Amino acid sequence: MNVNSSFIDTLKHALVSREPNTLVFNDAVLSPAAVLIPIFYKEGRHYLLLTKRTEAMEYHKGQICFPGGAQNTPEESPVDTALRETFEEIGVKPENVQVLGQLDRMSTLTSNFLVTPFVGFIDYPHDFTINRDEIDELVEIPLDILANKQHYHEEEYDVGGEKKRGIVYEYNNKVIWGATARMIKQLAGIVYADINEGGRLL
Repeated sequence: MNVNSSFIDTLKHALVSREPNTLVFNDAVLSPAAVLIPIFYKEGRHYLLLTKRTEAMEYHKGQICFPGGAQNTPEESPVDTALRETFEEIGVKPENVQVLGQLDRMSTLTSNFLVTPFVGFIDYPHDFTINRDEIDELVEIPLDILANKQHYHEEEYDVGGEKKRGIVYEYNNKVIWGATARMIKQLAGIVYADINEGGRLL
């Protein structure tokens, strides 16, 4: 297993030391959902693992997102939802995820979900089993890249006929926006003490 124990311990402490907020951007009735933000360690760097969804999906088709989805039952906890969906989409078993903590709950702009994001560490290399009905490809992005202002900007985009402004990340011809971009921005702000200066580990 490739692992940086100091980084994991520091990030876990930072996450569990904060009280997550709830960020809602419209008045719609919201359905509960959850995602996992997988981090892995490869060749001396920490990476985020994201997925590019297929065009066949009902929600967020073709977008780059973290693995996750809607809560199945009221009895299912948000973290169980995130782990179940991660296993269903990319084959990572719940027992192979070290959950480090939670980011702020936030609403999506296009699908009216209230998403609870969990940060988790996974092994690398990993034998992923991709659900091709849902996922086109896996996307790996170095975490330190996401703290660099060269790779993100604020942009206005159309959501259901309304103009919205938000953070947009661009890396290797991949564009990430919406709730996923907001999660990345928040995580980078926790991992790095000053993201505008290129990043310093907590």
